[in-house]
Amino acid sequence: MPLRHKRQSTSVIVKATELARAVPQVVAHRVTRMALAGTSPTARDQREFRQMGAEKMAAFTESWNAMATQAFRANYLLATSFWRSWLAGKPSQFSGSLLHNAALGVLGKGLGPVHRRAVANAKRLARTRLR
Repeated sequence: MPLRHKRQSTSVIVKATELARAVPQVVAHRVTRMALAGTSPTARDQREFRQMGAEKMAAFTESWNAMATQAFRANYLLATSFWRSWLAGKPSQFSGSLLHNAALGVLGKGLGPVHRRAVANAKRLARTRLR
């Protein structure tokens, strides 16, 4: 396994694992906070709930932009690899590992913004009292 491929898959696995640990903590904290707030949330609760919505939209937008940019780069590299081999008259060096690396790159870029926010929120909310 090439080093780059191993690094990419390790990065995606680490991000996904950290995300899988952070998200339930954040959701549990926020749902509990909503339940405790009931029909009259405090100003602090209202700020947290607004921030939650704004963060989700920002993370979604950043993820899609990062994935689209990475997909564009991957497509460019795949196309140039194909055309170089075709122009050189050699058999194509196009392989499944190129596609696999491209997919890992797109996935990793998409996970980045969501991962950053979820892990940061889990740390921040772990220090925050519910009431």
